[in-house]
Amino acid sequence: MALRADIDSVHLARAIELAERGRGRVGANPLVGAVIARGQEVLGEGFHERYGGPHAEVNAIAAAGTADLSEATLYVSLEPCAHHGKTPPCTDAIARAGIRRVVVASNDPSEKASGRGLGVLRDEGVEVILAEGALAEAARLLNQPFRKHARVGRPWVLLKLAMTLDGKVATRAGDSQWISSEESRLRSHTWRAELGAVIVGIGTALADDPLLTARPAQGQIPPEEQPHRVVFDSLARLPLSSQLVSSCPEVPLVVVVSRAAARADTEALAAAGATVILATGENEPARVASALDQLGALGITGALLEGGPRLAGAFLDAGEIDEVRLFLAPLLLGGRAARDPLEGEGVELISQAPRALSFAWEAVGDDLLISARLREW
Repeated sequence: MALRADIDSVHLARAIELAERGRGRVGANPLVGAVIARGQEVLGEGFHERYGGPHAEVNAIAAAGTADLSEATLYVSLEPCAHHGKTPPCTDAIARAGIRRVVVASNDPSEKASGRGLGVLRDEGVEVILAEGALAEAARLLNQPFRKHARVGRPWVLLKLAMTLDGKVATRAGDSQWISSEESRLRSHTWRAELGAVIVGIGTALADDPLLTARPAQGQIPPEEQPHRVVFDSLARLPLSSQLVSSCPEVPLVVVVSRAAARADTEALAAAGATVILATGENEPARVASALDQLGALGITGALLEGGPRLAGAFLDAGEIDEVRLFLAPLLLGGRAARDPLEGEGVELISQAPRALSFAWEAVGDDLLISARLREW
């Protein structure tokens, strides 16, 4: 069955719009919005508001109150769940409400779902329509971290860069604070809050002694909702006196080491409260893949990769950068020894270079933010 072009498209677009309201509040769960309508009349709306709370469909049904839903359609941005988690299955709530028609913008690729919700609804005699085209793509793009983790078990990786007009991320002396504007830095903190982890290399950790917590403009985030701070530190050199280690009893810290790390140093980090991951492999890209597998096993679905150039290059060589967001600042550094944004091996031929699937830009403070999506899940 096809969408009823005008009415269905309007309500489904609204469900996708509602889903966005949960961004940064639902943890590793997907963003979901729902609308219940009878023709053009909207009877109830809802979205997944917080981790562990009622799902979008349940909230929309509650918002509809005592309305007769037997001739209404439920529009939902993601396939309704049919399994017990922190909440009961949404398919049960839909059936109890008497809804006989459901329009779904995107499937749920996770192993515990993957079409089960649609099948359960059809078995209950509910007409189920899975959208295609632009609305389906918009719904998928809404949940790229969730979808990648569901399919391959690794976090979706967003590379954030702040670069000058001549393509540099630090001076020849290593100074990089601050290339980007204050508005750009606040935007980066919002991304930290939305994703499950922020990743840096040991060079950045030693040079800046960062805290790596999310401090967005909209307000304070409690420690239990902060992203995991992840440091790729092959030799376990992160000082126990660093801000990262001293704060790890309150905010999770993961240190990724190699087999070359001294046992005494890794044990000291673990004793201080850090989670120590041993990344295996013969080269940096292989160790990146190993680390991402283990971060995914911790339930981390998305990560903000913040630096430095060597680590970013290793992620690129491993094929594990899913999107790039680049702040281009109105500065010129010059200097042959000034730092480039990406190191690693790179490609030999232009034809081998990853090409963006989409490309967008906007002004943020004094900077130009360029966003490039490299993969879709």
